Amino acid sequence: MDDFDIKRLETAYEKIWDIAQGMGLDCFPTHFEVVPPQIMYEFGSYGLPGRFSHWTHGKAYHQMKTMYDYGLSKIYELVINTNPCQAFLMDNNSVIQNTMVMAHVLGHCDFFKNNRWFHNTNRQMTDSASMNAERIRKYEFQHGALEVEHFLDSVLSIQEHIDPNLDQRPKPGAKPPAKEQPRPEGPYDDLWGAPAEAPKEDGSRFPAHPEKDLLWFIANYAPTLEDWQRDILFIVRSEMLYFVPQMQTKVMNEGWASFWHLRIMRELDLPTGDYIEFANLHSGVLSPAPRRINPYYVGLKVLEDIERRWDTPSEEEKKEFKRPGGEGRQKLFEVREIENDVSFLRNYLTKDLVENLDLYIYENRDDEWVIVEKDWRKVRDILVHSMTNFGHPYITVQDGDFHGNRELLLKHHYEGREIDLDYA
Repeated sequence: MDDFDIKRLETAYEKIWDIAQGMGLDCFPTHFEVVPPQIMYEFGSYGLPGRFSHWTHGKAYHQMKTMYDYGLSKIYELVINTNPCQAFLMDNNSVIQNTMVMAHVLGHCDFFKNNRWFHNTNRQMTDSASMNAERIRKYEFQHGALEVEHFLDSVLSIQEHIDPNLDQRPKPGAKPPAKEQPRPEGPYDDLWGAPAEAPKEDGSRFPAHPEKDLLWFIANYAPTLEDWQRDILFIVRSEMLYFVPQMQTKVMNEGWASFWHLRIMRELDLPTGDYIEFANLHSGVLSPAPRRINPYYVGLKVLEDIERRWDTPSEEEKKEFKRPGGEGRQKLFEVREIENDVSFLRNYLTKDLVENLDLYIYENRDDEWVIVEKDWRKVRDILVHSMTNFGHPYITVQDGDFHGNRELLLKHHYEGREIDLDYA
């Protein structure tokens, strides 16, 4: 983009901000930066600017960049949940494309600020990620890059197994009320490191209750870890906690941003050619995807249905739910504040929506995709179930010193979906 295009974007953003405020959006201050594709895909693959290096991030970057180079996919926007919000625009997008992206981003920024699931996130995470990366680079210098990489391989393989209920977590380093395990005597006792806590003589369990947060548990109680290894565990855990709300609200967040970019763009009084370009881009982003859920599309349609039903309720809804009508926008802001994807879809994905969106359950049988379920309640329940625990298996520590061998006994809580044994 040249200087003239940048000036046009600056003018458009001033209008977009005023329109968004007039519609009731309450956003963090938002800083936009125009970057080339390779920077956009680097940030997209790492999740945060300045995050620590690891081959898994490089793998994601190579995949994204290859898809972009072959015209198979494209990142139009990237916004970071901070205060102020940081957003990035691709420099080879057209002015209208980036104008829509800015309107879309303000929807995200409003959601980040006001949705309750984001209230405990670190709003200065880019600074924290840079400091974390610097510490890990120091460990690579001190202990060797390969040693640190191997340890990160192990930690990242279980990074999703955390507990986001921060207020209920004991402080890091807290010791359980248990008896210290006697240390062995012999030529290999240095391998044991700091003594772990063992079950009490009265037979009480350690931990007293099943522990879902594997990273927290290992960082606090693994007896042989060095300080730098515990620090890396806490680094990965803190960064995963930052991403948890985004994992919990993918459909809502993208639907909310799409809902508002559509309405903001309608207020910009665009020339006919620009509006046609916007309409084509909007329809491409919102187009239903085969064999998977498009969160932009599903989220937008559910939100529009909520606004319609609370604005103009049917006679049955007026009688049963005491809806007076004219409360669609008020209801939307309430939903945006309190729900996550699980409750959002459980409460507001109706029979009519499932049928209109043509949602169904399918299986691959003999190398052929076959529809196996179209009952709206079962479709809704399976969709909600797939989002529980961020779509990952629910695994807890049952015993922190199994049979006195310093081993963890882990339990997979079966919830109707088989675990991938090879991967496990």
